[in-house]
Amino acid sequence: MNYYNEIKKQIINNEITKRVKDYSKNKSDLSTYYNIGKLLTEAGKCYGESIIKKYSEKLTQELGKSYSIRVLYKMIKFYHFVASQKMPTLSAQLSWSHYDELLKLDDINQINYYIKIAKEFNLSVRELRQRVKNKEYERIDNKTKLKLISKEQNQVEDFIKNPIIINNVNHYDVISEKVLQKIIMEDIVHFLKELGNSFCFIANEYKIKIGNSYNYIDLLLYNIDFNCYVVIELKISQLKKEHIGQIEIYMNYIDKHLKKTSQNTTIGIIICKKDNKYIMEYCSDNRILSKEYELII
Repeated sequence: MNYYNEIKKQIINNEITKRVKDYSKNKSDLSTYYNIGKLLTEAGKCYGESIIKKYSEKLTQELGKSYSIRVLYKMIKFYHFVASQKMPTLSAQLSWSHYDELLKLDDINQINYYIKIAKEFNLSVRELRQRVKNKEYERIDNKTKLKLISKEQNQVEDFIKNPIIINNVNHYDVISEKVLQKIIMEDIVHFLKELGNSFCFIANEYKIKIGNSYNYIDLLLYNIDFNCYVVIELKISQLKKEHIGQIEIYMNYIDKHLKKTSQNTTIGIIICKKDNKYIMEYCSDNRILSKEYELII
């Protein structure tokens, strides 16, 4: 086989397809670069890796566009990734730029996680890059990572990050629980994304009456996918045993007064400055989670 002529043909056909059929740009790019990666791999085996440099120089000269050695090696890496995943078809949901961003990573499970969320949330390349930069994958639980590999069904708590990154956009210096709540409300969209999938904001300082006194839930949310209320309590200290009792009362109140029979039981998340695994070890209510937070500017 004349590998060079076949590679050149793939590139030219792709350029024509992108001009004529704008809707199929992504699919054409991915298919073309996969095929080129495969051809380059086979050519390297036949003639040695030095052939990649020769092809790069010739393609750039004849097509008037930069096909550097680095770009060609990206296509080779893309081919090996797709082949290793045994993908029957290439989804046009993600662009070549998405894959180019993700193939900088080394961990195959990490790459697959970001492919999953990029498709799920229609992430732009910029949004995807930000999630990678924020080390989102590293901040999910190891049990969740194993579930992703084995493709088990996820639970509401699986994609809640730890620590939860909170944007201190107005640079508050002195942090109290009220101030922490204020910071969250100033960028509530980011906060909900940090929690994971399908969380919706209902209210902050949600007022409930227990006996003759009023109490206020820091944040009341709802998760659409899991059909349940979510009580959030904010603590600027290390987790304490009394925090468990407090949130449990609030969760039970919501279950008794708000939850409908068609809805699942309420879960509670204590967001604290520092977790205490010893206290959580003796918490018998598995609806309660504890997560640390980290303020960034």
